[in-house]
Amino acid sequence: MRIRRHLNAECPIPNGVGSKCESIQFVIRHSALMRAFTLIEIMVVVAIMGIILAAGFPSLYGFFHKAGLRKTTGDIVETCQSARAMAILSGNPTDLVFHPREGTCEASATGAGYGSWAHSAKIEDCTIEMLDVNLQECKDFDTARVRFFPNGTCDELTLILRSSHNEWRKIKLEVTTALPKVTDTIK
Repeated sequence: MRIRRHLNAECPIPNGVGSKCESIQFVIRHSALMRAFTLIEIMVVVAIMGIILAAGFPSLYGFFHKAGLRKTTGDIVETCQSARAMAILSGNPTDLVFHPREGTCEASATGAGYGSWAHSAKIEDCTIEMLDVNLQECKDFDTARVRFFPNGTCDELTLILRSSHNEWRKIKLEVTTALPKVTDTIK
């Protein structure tokens, strides 16, 4: 890096070495300019960041905005978890009530009054292929009830959903823990 030395006229340069009469302000300004980014460099960095964000936007949008089978599966799993928690915390059995013809389900606690929480799910953009409660097919019933007990157990439930894009999801409740398990494979 070359720095020009500007000298005042009245100060001679002793032995060819810079003197104290140099313009220190110029040296400081010049070195600060050498360390700064140019406008073109900043524009290139902003353009690269824009390209990366534009490439990742569809994935992020799909992650935050669930739709179809993914949303329905998530809502049903949350409703099952809510029914389990409601039974354990209240000390009373809780029913997960499916309405297969309407395509809905909700958690309802026995003896729950005003102030109890409610959780429900709507089955959208998919159909119920199988709804078994305690090994009995219930998809053609008006209502099907799955009981969750205060000790953390529940009735047997197997629910198979099929989307309009021919995707399949199987939601099964583990009887001893009442925890839902979701799989893509149907056996």
